[in-house]
Amino acid sequence: MTFSLFFALLLLTLLLHCNNAFPTHYHNPHPHFATHNYKDALTKSILFFEGQRSGKLPSNQRLSWRKDSALSDGSTMHVDLVGGYYDAGDNVKFGFPMAFTTTMLSWSVVEFGGLMKNELQNAREAIRWGTDYLLKATAHPNIIYVQVGDATKDHACWERPEDMDTPRSVFKIDANNPGSEVAAETAAALAAASLVFRRSDPTYSKLLLRRAIRVFQFADKYRGAYSNVLKPIVCPFYCDYSGYQDELLWGAAWLHKATKNPLYLNYIQVNGRILGAAEFDNTFGWDNKHVGARILLSKEFLIQKVQSLRDYKGHADNFICSLIPGASFSSTQYTPGGLLFKMSDSNMQYVTSTSFLLLTYAKYLTTSHMVVNCGGTTVTPRMLRTIAKKQVDYLLGDNPLRMSYMVGYGPRYPRRIHHRGSSLPSIAVHPEKIQCSAGFSVMNSQSPNPNVLVGAVVGGPDLHDRFPDERSDYEQSEPATYINAPLVGSLTYLAHSFGQL
Repeated sequence: MTFSLFFALLLLTLLLHCNNAFPTHYHNPHPHFATHNYKDALTKSILFFEGQRSGKLPSNQRLSWRKDSALSDGSTMHVDLVGGYYDAGDNVKFGFPMAFTTTMLSWSVVEFGGLMKNELQNAREAIRWGTDYLLKATAHPNIIYVQVGDATKDHACWERPEDMDTPRSVFKIDANNPGSEVAAETAAALAAASLVFRRSDPTYSKLLLRRAIRVFQFADKYRGAYSNVLKPIVCPFYCDYSGYQDELLWGAAWLHKATKNPLYLNYIQVNGRILGAAEFDNTFGWDNKHVGARILLSKEFLIQKVQSLRDYKGHADNFICSLIPGASFSSTQYTPGGLLFKMSDSNMQYVTSTSFLLLTYAKYLTTSHMVVNCGGTTVTPRMLRTIAKKQVDYLLGDNPLRMSYMVGYGPRYPRRIHHRGSSLPSIAVHPEKIQCSAGFSVMNSQSPNPNVLVGAVVGGPDLHDRFPDERSDYEQSEPATYINAPLVGSLTYLAHSFGQL
């Protein structure tokens, strides 16, 4: 069978398969029905971030079972580090994934915020909760506070963030102990967020951009991996395995987009090859930003017609072709039920990040009237949207288990997620302190979590579409901020496409 015929049959299968609620008139850009309520899922995907908040909670906090926590963070170093997000199901504030989460939430709004309607303000608040913290963490030149909490000691307890009594140790990078990956990602987050607030809060936007410029200079001037200088602290939790070169390219791309200063375009042109622009690594997540940088920079060529960035269209196309089953460059594994599968630990983060990149690149290609050529077969923007939709639909319940992997969405979803605050009784129900080790009896039980962390997307099923829904199984049952962040953009696009927004 020729590849062209194979691909045509694949797409036909995607369109007709009973598991995938595609309307028969998919050619219509605004179909009249969908079996998923993408608008509801969008609302919940943003609400989730309120459950991850650290610090003093505002009066309009909607997940009311969460209360104030970690109100003295930073005091051991005489700095204010109150606020920000807990990354996942524990009570540590890891700066590296928090910055990436903020970048991706911001990119979701930059690309699709114009379609968000009533959810735009909630998305902005989710971003601002991250950027307010990142501004505190970068308040002093050439210093970034990159973590609050000792992960090893935190993980030895199963307690609510409101009860936390593990050490709130503070860890930093500086000129003598550099961390280019976390610094450049922080710069990317601040720059991306500056675009989000450019019209709604220009003063705040300018503050973010000034700080992004300064932080990127620090990242580039004092090169080194934070995984080296803080290895016992950040590894294996958020150890940087891909090196810091991808973050430097990614950070420069966002600063180019936010400032339009030729300095950054020149930086990308001079350093792109050295920083791995053409590497064939097609995994996009909190560690590796190469693919994201390729897609982002391809827009400059496709739409802004920056000829010196022409190669990034080719690099982006290589990534797209790696996702197409049967293509000559295909390197992506899928489960029997059709889920993209990168790795067993928190695989859903790659599903949501990849789906976002597919929809974003489809947008760029449509605007520029371009397509992708995979070994002689033309891949259109519509095909990319079809693949992205299939991934999001799987996540929302179109899968062999008929299980939604978003908590609180649909009739069947994970009930025993690996999340301390969700699994233990709330302060309102149980005002007495729950001691460090006392919570493990709950962690190891089969009882459903009493507090529904609405919108949380868990790590997801294994390579064979299996999901045990066990609280102790952090690889499959733990939610994380960086799983949800790109999903916000994808759900916005889909809700709009189906006339739900």
